[in-house]
Amino acid sequence: MKGLDKKRVFITGAASGIGRATAERFYAEGSELVLIDMPTLEQSELKALFPNRMTYLSGDVTKAETLELIKLEALKGIDVLVNNAGITRDATLIKMTDDQWDQVIAVNLTAIFKLSRLAAEKMKAAGNGGSILNAASVVAHYGNFGQANYSATKAGVIAMTKTMAKELGKDKIRVNAVAPGFIATAMVQKMPEKVLAMMEEKASLKRLGNPADIASAYAFLASDDASYITGTCLNVDGGTILG
Repeated sequence: MKGLDKKRVFITGAASGIGRATAERFYAEGSELVLIDMPTLEQSELKALFPNRMTYLSGDVTKAETLELIKLEALKGIDVLVNNAGITRDATLIKMTDDQWDQVIAVNLTAIFKLSRLAAEKMKAAGNGGSILNAASVVAHYGNFGQANYSATKAGVIAMTKTMAKELGKDKIRVNAVAPGFIATAMVQKMPEKVLAMMEEKASLKRLGNPADIASAYAFLASDDASYITGTCLNVDGGTILG
């Protein structure tokens, strides 16, 4: 992709799944990585996978101390922010607790707001523009049983993305979202075969997506090849949203 070489790319939720695949793709493009995730055993694996051009920040994106670490690192420059971190706390509406609701809102929506604000301030001050990429989901469009909290955050991400794109365009900062469908992460692949088959059947392409499919979308939207794209939500779902 054009324009990703030597760019400083911050990725949250980077230790595994889509986050790790995204880190691998940007690293292959020549980018410098700043990876953010909880303390994890995968940290040593990431250091082996990215022997140079990588900084790992360990912490919870909902905590002030983690945001301060990210802010300090951003002083060295930030060209791309990938707000990938997200959680689920599934329960039907009547059974969902306030804590389950609050946890998902904090990670999937509030943290994206705070990190995007931080990145936008640094990008604007540098005057070189930048790209902010937010993790949405196809469930933002059609909902999902037992995921009132998760679906609400992902719909909120899309609306927030459009608003931020309107506000930041004058500063050459592009803001886009990616809405994955059913992706074959390690967590998903542990589901019963019957559930996996149902997921595959819902997609027009009749297969699950791969984390690399989402990473490719992020890389494209961050690149100069997408220099006139902002405020969009790119569905990467194999046609799941078509019904």
